[in-house]
Amino acid sequence: MDSNHQSNVKLSKTEKKFLRKQIKARHTLLRHEGIETVSYATQILVVANGGLGNGVSRNKLLPELEKLGQVDALLMPPNKPYSFVTYKTTEESKKAYATLNGQNIVNDLGQKIILYLNFVEKAQWKELGLQALPPGLKVVEEIISSEDEKLLLESVSWTEDTDNPNFQKSLKHRRVKHFGYEFHYENNNVHKDKPLPGGLPDICDSMLEKWLKEGFIRHKPDQLTVNQYEPGQGIPAHIDTHSAFEDEIISLSLGSEIIMDFKHPDGVTVPVMLPLRSLLVMTGESRYLWTHGITPRKFDTVQASKGHKSGIITGDVGDLTLSKRGIRTSFTFRKVRQTPCDCSYPLVCDSQMKEPPPSFPESDKEASQLEQKYVHQVYEEIAGHFSSTRHTPWPHIVEFLKALPSGSLVADVGCGNGKYLGINKELYMIGCDRSQNLVDICREKQYQAFVCDALSVPVRSGSCDACISIAVIHHFATAERRMAALQEIARLLRSGGKALIYVWAMEQEYQKKKSKYLRENKSNQGRQEISSDPSAQELFVEPVPDTGHQDSACSIPSINDFQKGRYHSREVANSMLPIHTNRTSFHSQDLLVPWHLKGNASKEKPTEPFGPAGTHDTGPVLHRYYHVFCEGELEAACQTLNNVSILQSYYDQGNWCVILQKA
Repeated sequence: MDSNHQSNVKLSKTEKKFLRKQIKARHTLLRHEGIETVSYATQILVVANGGLGNGVSRNKLLPELEKLGQVDALLMPPNKPYSFVTYKTTEESKKAYATLNGQNIVNDLGQKIILYLNFVEKAQWKELGLQALPPGLKVVEEIISSEDEKLLLESVSWTEDTDNPNFQKSLKHRRVKHFGYEFHYENNNVHKDKPLPGGLPDICDSMLEKWLKEGFIRHKPDQLTVNQYEPGQGIPAHIDTHSAFEDEIISLSLGSEIIMDFKHPDGVTVPVMLPLRSLLVMTGESRYLWTHGITPRKFDTVQASKGHKSGIITGDVGDLTLSKRGIRTSFTFRKVRQTPCDCSYPLVCDSQMKEPPPSFPESDKEASQLEQKYVHQVYEEIAGHFSSTRHTPWPHIVEFLKALPSGSLVADVGCGNGKYLGINKELYMIGCDRSQNLVDICREKQYQAFVCDALSVPVRSGSCDACISIAVIHHFATAERRMAALQEIARLLRSGGKALIYVWAMEQEYQKKKSKYLRENKSNQGRQEISSDPSAQELFVEPVPDTGHQDSACSIPSINDFQKGRYHSREVANSMLPIHTNRTSFHSQDLLVPWHLKGNASKEKPTEPFGPAGTHDTGPVLHRYYHVFCEGELEAACQTLNNVSILQSYYDQGNWCVILQKA
């Protein structure tokens, strides 16, 4: 049914609902993907919701399409919730349009999906660039027989024998056993002077000797970690600690194939197929610089052609489908390092770092020093590069500013490059920021801006009709300092004045939708969005409310906690702040987020590249401190402010947001 043909026809309630959904799908395709639909019939249809990204495989969709005519091509872009079908004739595509539009299909996850079809002139999508395996990575297929695989799987007992000195508790998202040395996940290291009794299992010895003799590996390992993954389980992206293990790390895949994602610090992501009974060998750059991890999901996007086994999953949209995961057991072998690491990647090497990551601050003075080094100095250094990436205003913030009465005096506290200072010409807007270089950029744009600290804004109390604070308060390192920043904003407001506040959210997946931050996980050429579980990708229907929290790392405070000064982050004093892996979910509320400085944005010449010549990036990595807020945390803090009420609280693309009004 097409909206252009409905003007003179009385529609039923059901037909009106369907039409609204179809129009929404059309608009979503244009807004998010740049796909333009047409109102006249063509041979090509875009099938919204009929994509790999929301659990519809080629084997599931193609038979339904072929019932209605001869299909010349079915193109299914990776991780996208839509596909393109080209029919032999326009008459056949019209028949499919009339028959399948609004119809249910059960996807590979067992969920009912409603298809929405629209005509297009051409099939278009964001293509993957040419890809290559990360340097130093290789996959050896069929390195053991199925009989040896069975013996290895049977050799691992998962029964909880707590009297056994080698007993280790299973992790939350997978079962794990260690041999030779226990790997300690709290510090990502091993106790080199405390080997486990018994060494590696006897069954592994002859296998390792054979691999050494045949040249597949260079060193005989002395540490083994066995992981068992049920479908839907995974392991976060990580680099094995440089100081803990030697260069070569190998992993044997048993029981089921899997897609492992490798990611370079500049954002390049390469999905690699690890077939059943294959050996993954990581050396050099792939071991020391690229993170590797397994996304928790029940289906992987794989090549449909049977000839393809190991290696990169390409962007050939005519040859992609979904593969259901089975139970996979990995045997990961390492050799414990006895001397400091001297690799060619000093910026990510714990043995060569000039100084360790900072500890969580215990006092206001320590917090101030942390912010000075890991917030103020960093933004001064990256101002030019940062500004070049901050040019598109966010719609809800624009809406807030445009709704203010003409002539309002508005303060943007932490204005950055002044992105919002010129949104509404009817307002008198002033900006302030801690970074002189960012304020200079604002002044170059002819905006009114000055340098100050958000804890002490030199503006008279009660003089502002409105304030905005966008992505600022999460840079304060203690709950007390974050509260002080909120109180300063409230001080600036006149009676009846409003403030809009945005902070980064711990929950980067909310109500079963990924934030833009996660969706922009880039491929080799930076043009392909990588998502995780297909079940989270139905973009054209209303989301199902999520009733639980994604991550138990959040500690949600009560109002009384704030009022009595009892609330502190769950980080422990003297513990090192973890360094976040960009474009991945957060696993800690207080952390350092890398900024990879590119080009000549810095006033100083970059001094330390990631690694030797020929690697992806030649700029330094700087780290910014963040406290990411859990659901309810910002609200609870705001509710303790005197003479201030919360008008609205919402989630917007990975941020928690509130609109306040002064009584």
